[in-house]
Amino acid sequence: MAKTSSDHRLTSTERKAAGALAAVFGLRMLGLFLIMPVLAVYGQAYPDYSAMLVGVAIGAYGLTQALLQIPMGMLSDRIGRRPVIIVGLLIFIAGSIIAALADTLTGVIIGRALQGGGAIAAAILALAADISRDQQRAKVMAMIGMCIGLAFALALVLGPFLANHLGMAGLFWFTALAAASGLLLFIASVPKFEVRAARGDVVPVKGELSGLLKHGQLLRLNLGVFVLHAMLTAFFVVVPTRLVNAGLAIDAHAWLYLPVLLLSFVIMVPMLIRTEKKRAQAFYFRINISLLLIAVLAVFSSGLFSLSWTWLVFAILLFFVGFNYLEANLPASLTRFAPAGSKGSASGIYATWQFAGAFVGGVAGGSLLQQFGNIGVGIFCAALLVLWLLLTIGMQAPPEWQNISRKVNDVEINEALLQQLREVTGVAEVRYVASEQIIYLKVHKSDYNETDVAALLNA
Repeated sequence: MAKTSSDHRLTSTERKAAGALAAVFGLRMLGLFLIMPVLAVYGQAYPDYSAMLVGVAIGAYGLTQALLQIPMGMLSDRIGRRPVIIVGLLIFIAGSIIAALADTLTGVIIGRALQGGGAIAAAILALAADISRDQQRAKVMAMIGMCIGLAFALALVLGPFLANHLGMAGLFWFTALAAASGLLLFIASVPKFEVRAARGDVVPVKGELSGLLKHGQLLRLNLGVFVLHAMLTAFFVVVPTRLVNAGLAIDAHAWLYLPVLLLSFVIMVPMLIRTEKKRAQAFYFRINISLLLIAVLAVFSSGLFSLSWTWLVFAILLFFVGFNYLEANLPASLTRFAPAGSKGSASGIYATWQFAGAFVGGVAGGSLLQQFGNIGVGIFCAALLVLWLLLTIGMQAPPEWQNISRKVNDVEINEALLQQLREVTGVAEVRYVASEQIIYLKVHKSDYNETDVAALLNA
């Protein structure tokens, strides 16, 4: 059957719901990121200040996120997406209020950990899949991904500005207000949906986790995102104070990060395009890991050579070019390596490694800064990056596949039919999950014969 023009556009309901979910996700991530560029400086006003506690406060959300990411996703599959999202946002608001009222860094740590306890990423992504048709799902997920990237960029700019005018308590009150706005937006704008998306593609499935942990290419990506986010939190334990010591006042940091981020995107996007065109993921991964390594060596050794803040800006530019490239490429590669029908489980494991890295980086960065100074944090980050470079040995380009799913309530599924599906042009993998009444297919992007698959299932 020919597709109508409406098949290529989001419906009004899809646009409204997807926009609301993207905004909720973005506001929540904005709240998590806002303190990163300022706590190392403003945290010195707390009576129990230490470099180690600053690091723990920056990364505390990662521990609870890592522990709860997969369980909350599974819970949303059992009791529904909406209750998990609403309760998760309320937990996040409570954590923000506790951090706002705290008069010690220890209290801030408790609030940050509670913020991370509202681990609703999997539930939001699952609901986004539920509300969208198969052919429009990529657009909806892209909207959410763009909001996450925008939240990080805004946090680097807004964090110094808001902290300068509102202080740390005001920053957390702003976070609570933003999350409350997101909650109201979610309740008002996202209609109730029955679960329609393929479950294995959007939420973790317990029985698949152990096998995916042993997948060689996925393991490289999981360890990579662990290193990347450990680097990020350790980086911001040190960088704000390095800039201040080099002569750039904290209230001017926002105007440093904005042009640096914009320029990093200008440099990074052509690399992403060339990576896909040449299918040279391993090569460009090594280039951008090397950019991070150069940036780390420049930033963490700058105190030894009394470099001005302009040199630090150049190092920060290199850092964000490498970070933004890898942050965009890692999840894209993950979805293409994930076996058919297991994208939800693979993504859950990936997110767990990501948030665990944020926690480890914050704790290690703060502890090493307190014990050994900047050079200790620099050695830690450089060692992680060298390890990551070694892990790229044996890294493969992601296959040119996509995962699709089909509901087969009225079709008798037997081994003969599954074998026929495997023999269709462009089909690499077929998996049938009887409990879901869904067939998962991994197919070649350009050679897939959709007509033959439809004919077999309709027959």
